[in-house]
Amino acid sequence: MASSAGVLLAGCSQTDPPTYGHVLRMGDLLTYKAHRLLLPAQSLAREYDYADISSVPAIGTTNPSGHKEHGPVYERLLANRFADWRLPVEGSVARPLAFSLDELKRMPSRTQITRHTCEEGWSAIAQWTGVPLRSVLESAGIRSTARFVQFYAYDGWVDGIDMLDALHPQTILAYGMNGRDLPISHGAPLRARVETQLGYKSTKFLRRIVVTDHFDDHGARGFIQNGWSWYAGI
Repeated sequence: MASSAGVLLAGCSQTDPPTYGHVLRMGDLLTYKAHRLLLPAQSLAREYDYADISSVPAIGTTNPSGHKEHGPVYERLLANRFADWRLPVEGSVARPLAFSLDELKRMPSRTQITRHTCEEGWSAIAQWTGVPLRSVLESAGIRSTARFVQFYAYDGWVDGIDMLDALHPQTILAYGMNGRDLPISHGAPLRARVETQLGYKSTKFLRRIVVTDHFDDHGARGFIQNGWSWYAGI
């Protein structure tokens, strides 16, 4: 799979632009193209020491149990300590899979201390432990045509990243925070950590992952229609 992933990395820059439309979207596209042109594809975000860890406020959804569509399911899973929770990985993969939390924890892990930078102006440093997203995708067999990874969450949040960021060594599916299990307020049982982008790209409360060959703006639920940048590289 290493050679296949290499092909994907080499081909990602040839995909259609992921942002389009009015002037603000043109700015998004310029940022996306500039980052992809000027920065090494796998350059690492800065990592910190344990002494640098700070308090991380739980901004946004802190418990999706009240969500009209997915809340009851989340509440039931939470009551059973996520023993029945599964993460489907489907779409443009050779072997669609569904991972339990224990299965993800048995995979080789990565621990990193990084800065969460919020678009609202605050930042905080935390330690995150999880399985590299790349490992999960490769277990499912990434098709050579795959270009994007879409995240679906129990709080209704839906977002995506391109394959370059999906295969980045610091992009992980985190189940641990500061040496403990990931707390509910920060996305239990599993959240994405996309360290090369602003904090809102690190989707909490993961429910499903879908690999796609083409860009998906997710319609009315997506960032573009709601005034956010799809690409928020830092």
